[in-house]
Amino acid sequence: MKKSLILPVLFLFTSFMTVIANANSLPDFVGLVEKQGKAVVNISTMQKSKSLQPGLGNLQIPDLPEDSPYHDFFEKFFGQLQRSPQGTNPQPMVRSLGSGFIISADGYVLTSAHVVNNADEIVVRMTDRREMLAKVIGSDIRSDVALLKIEAKNLPYLKPGKPDELKVGEWVLAIGSPFGFENTATAGIVSAKGRSLPNENYIPFIQTDVAINPGNSGGPLFNMKGEVVGINAQIYSRSGGYMGLAFSVPIDLAMQVADQLRAGGKVKRGWLGVTIQDVNRELAEALDMDKPFGALVSSVLPESPASKSDLQVEDVIVEYNGKPVRFSSDLPFFVGRSKVGTTADLTVLRSGKLLNVKVKIGHLPESGTAALNKKNHSSKKDTTGLLGMYVRDLSKEEKKQLDLDYGVLVVQLKANSTAVNAGIRKGDVLLMLNKKKIDNVKTYNAIAGSLKKGRPAAILVRRGNGSQFLVLKP
Repeated sequence: MKKSLILPVLFLFTSFMTVIANANSLPDFVGLVEKQGKAVVNISTMQKSKSLQPGLGNLQIPDLPEDSPYHDFFEKFFGQLQRSPQGTNPQPMVRSLGSGFIISADGYVLTSAHVVNNADEIVVRMTDRREMLAKVIGSDIRSDVALLKIEAKNLPYLKPGKPDELKVGEWVLAIGSPFGFENTATAGIVSAKGRSLPNENYIPFIQTDVAINPGNSGGPLFNMKGEVVGINAQIYSRSGGYMGLAFSVPIDLAMQVADQLRAGGKVKRGWLGVTIQDVNRELAEALDMDKPFGALVSSVLPESPASKSDLQVEDVIVEYNGKPVRFSSDLPFFVGRSKVGTTADLTVLRSGKLLNVKVKIGHLPESGTAALNKKNHSSKKDTTGLLGMYVRDLSKEEKKQLDLDYGVLVVQLKANSTAVNAGIRKGDVLLMLNKKKIDNVKTYNAIAGSLKKGRPAAILVRRGNGSQFLVLKP
């Protein structure tokens, strides 16, 4: 009888201890918030605007009366519309909210560039209710980092951590002002590291599932040691609110930007002068690669650092200064952080062989290239329609605009053809096919006619301001 009671009691005791152990293993953020929250600030900006409300992008809304049922909604979630006094020239002031954090005792503040850009007035509000006007020391759009300065001394400030040491699955905490609710703490885990986002080539984002909403932008992301590891910058959302996908700028990158902004108000980034693309499975097969990896060079810009080196179109960059380049998105981050004037060691895959190429890093300029003149010209035209497309030679004017001395222009496509299935469009300029340069219509026909049926071939296409490799399957 006693033995029959012992087993259930032991089972209950074991279960109870397991629950206690699991409870004890959960993170406790109380001390972190109490200690570090004092250096997190609320940032409000005022901007002159005729009709736009903050947070709505380019969506225009009418001037809503205060008794409108929609007035409170827009004011609460998208900022407050400040109207001019009666009898004066109406010039509404738009108020928007964001977050930031102090990085030095003498009043330097980090936030997101999009929080303060185009602001006419910036007010920093601390947890002890002090409010101070801030001036912008510098703002960098590419990294979405801005450095502010408030006139104060002996302020609490935060210390940067090491984002490289973060582990996927590690607990992190954010403090900010979502929808204007100041000093809101939310927690989650690191979901991924080195995440690349469209049009954000120079930031290896930290992805988390921390609840981030409008107003959190510019606030800190903490590790469990209370160190800042990132600046909360973006969310992925279909509703405008939190959906479990938040992205933060690594603090080491942000501090490098801040140092340059403090020194000169501008940021210098390294530049190779190439356009690149990812290598997918089909391209890897066409380039005789065992598996897809690296950054495929689709063009080398004239008068660029790359043009003065041995780097060539169709090279696949697999290492940069000893660091592996797994995806094309890895390369801009490595290059951008390189010091201008230094020499970079690149390992490239060319025709199945690994080669070492040295490039002297230049300074990243403003983007912009000439567009193709798409008027009809009397240049020689292909009438064979090989691979499902008709092409013609480029005119002298077009070659000058594109800074090319070779290539053919696609003037017509056959429906459901090899070219259409590969993604080629009318107006594309064909530069290379099956690792051979296309000088003119004659060479295009010769190369296209020699392709083996069923074997994929890489074709280099110039479209607009950039070039990319596509895969043809004859």
